[in-house]
Amino acid sequence: MSPIDAVPPALAELAAECGVATSYEDAHGVHRDISSRTLRAVLAAMGVETGRDDDEGDTAVREALTEVRLRPWRRVLPPTVVARQGTALTSPVHVPRGARVRLSIALEDGSAPLELRPSPTPEQSREVDGVLTDRLAVRLPGSLPTGWHRLLAVVEGEEAASHRAESTLLVSPPTIPIPAGLDERRAVGLAAQLYQVRSARSWGVGDLSDLVALAEWAGRDLGADFVLVNPMHAGEPFPPLGPSPYLPTTRRFASPVYLRPEEIPEYAGLPPADRARVDALAESQHPANLADTIDRDSSWTAKLEALRILFAAPRRAERESGLADFVSAEGPGLGRYAVWCALAAEHGADWSRWPAALRDPESPEVARFARDHAGEVRFHQWVQWLVAEQRAAAQRKALEAGMRLGILHDLAVGVHPTGADAWALHRSLARGVTVGAPPDVYNQRGQDWSQPPLRPDSLAEQGYGPFRDIVRAALRDAGGVRIDHILGLFRLWWIPAGLPPTEGTYVRYDSEAMLGVLALEAARAGAVVVGEDLGTVAPGVREVLAERGVLGTSVMWFEQRDSSPLPPESYRRLCMASVTTHDLPPSAGYADLVHVDIRRELGQLTGDPDEERRSAGEEIRSYADAARRRGLLRGDSPEDLVVALHAMLSATPSLLCAVSVADLVGDRRPVNMPGTSDEYPNWRVPLSDGRGALVGLEDLRTSPLARRVVDAALGRTPGTPQHG
Repeated sequence: MSPIDAVPPALAELAAECGVATSYEDAHGVHRDISSRTLRAVLAAMGVETGRDDDEGDTAVREALTEVRLRPWRRVLPPTVVARQGTALTSPVHVPRGARVRLSIALEDGSAPLELRPSPTPEQSREVDGVLTDRLAVRLPGSLPTGWHRLLAVVEGEEAASHRAESTLLVSPPTIPIPAGLDERRAVGLAAQLYQVRSARSWGVGDLSDLVALAEWAGRDLGADFVLVNPMHAGEPFPPLGPSPYLPTTRRFASPVYLRPEEIPEYAGLPPADRARVDALAESQHPANLADTIDRDSSWTAKLEALRILFAAPRRAERESGLADFVSAEGPGLGRYAVWCALAAEHGADWSRWPAALRDPESPEVARFARDHAGEVRFHQWVQWLVAEQRAAAQRKALEAGMRLGILHDLAVGVHPTGADAWALHRSLARGVTVGAPPDVYNQRGQDWSQPPLRPDSLAEQGYGPFRDIVRAALRDAGGVRIDHILGLFRLWWIPAGLPPTEGTYVRYDSEAMLGVLALEAARAGAVVVGEDLGTVAPGVREVLAERGVLGTSVMWFEQRDSSPLPPESYRRLCMASVTTHDLPPSAGYADLVHVDIRRELGQLTGDPDEERRSAGEEIRSYADAARRRGLLRGDSPEDLVVALHAMLSATPSLLCAVSVADLVGDRRPVNMPGTSDEYPNWRVPLSDGRGALVGLEDLRTSPLARRVVDAALGRTPGTPQHG
């Protein structure tokens, strides 16, 4: 940044107060300054107006800085207080000079309130809106139980009436316990893009019944302890469906495209004509299992008709009671999502194009619509109940097959800007910005994920309820969760609308609060948490995650030291190790430089293509040489290299080891090319073998390569007993 572009000191100070970075270090360790234009746009998205880059704007900045600094003083209590069990904590309390304050804690379990005493003398004082205000301190004991509690205050003045204040008090465990005996024996499992795993009975898209079959085979025959699946968040409720599982309409509710209609209990009792129609719909989709492109629209159109038939069928009393219990437990969140689905049926999935009165979920017009369309709203609540049932069945059967963890779900980093969560959580999301990533080695132009970020201040105001609900949904009936871009719990790269990813900046989140929510909910679920911590990582972040019991992510291709493969023995213990990931080609394709060729075709390379290919080729040879030195690579085929790399993986101390299902059949095609949308068929590529022939679930279960790869990852020779 040239001197003429230097950020005014007051603007830099305001940005710092709001947690907005004025500079950062890129993936190469180079210092990068952020422009005034970016800072002003990001602050505006947080509700802080700074005016223009002139004298008038400077005045606005100074006024905004004063307001931001006064915010905590205008509150008796912070909106949210976060503590760790076993560690005492002091929290500020703001009261007018001379006022009396009574403090207590209302515990989550409803037991007797715990009375507290504030400090007798102020820690600090200042005039707030003409009133001299004292900052007192209250000590919260470390003996508090974990849970979602409330901190209460009653302020009594000599002249004014008493004033009551309340804040959320989150007490989390110090760390997430390591479950399922992983300390004694590591867990090896599969990583699957579920929509790819199609069987002969699939409706063109791999579904929850296919997940059951995959988990039972992997657990009983291969000795696997888990299956990690792509995010199953819901997309659009009606075609066309967006293909990316990482750009859902909501992160709290699941996609019904993964339902198997024939597994719904009401199917067995359908009248003959209705059952014949459902069967015909299923048969109409079976040929799609042999198609070279995943067609979610066709599958969901057929399933939607089948679900309408099943919804109209009578339900037994216990089934109706189960639905009512589910709707009650999910509360207003499910109701609001179901109303959004019903509205989308009439006005389209882009709520920003709806009539103005319907864009606010709290408007009287929305309430009237919900009453007038109660049957449609109930249908979408029922559909979510079915998905929850089939997901629970998948976890139960995975554990019955001998898996220690079962199904691990994936939590996307954000949602579609015009989808259900963007509508329902409209007061919690920042507008005029999107989330992405700065340039790095693999994405030299940066990335814009087109997702609106949650506002840190709004999260605190709501007691982190929106984030808690998302985490709970991911952990329900699961052995664990992988959190995409877990670095976002610390900071996110916000990109102002109309600017390229290079013109964004980092916005800081309260990581103690975010990790506190995660630790409490994971401990209650008895689940393992894996954080995808790849990319540009701020100093100390991985250490904090490890301290809280969050496993990191180690991808073999990224694990290097001085441009050479890092010895697997040097990998982190608290992590999930793998050879590849869904943002790279399968191992055979990566070794054949498929990623370089596609990026060249798409114009993603900023350097000389020949040099990129030469450099990538040297990288592959270095890994092959490392495998040969260990005596693990004896042949020259791509399959031999895939097996050897997974044998190297078995030498890591990592608690989890994930094997891509694509590597079990020698697949070469990537499912996703980051930084692209329609230029490449992202998330629509079916499973295929090294020759490009489609592979169904039945073929996968008989693949000789599958057993070789998993045996290698487990560090055993073929024929070794699976569990023991």
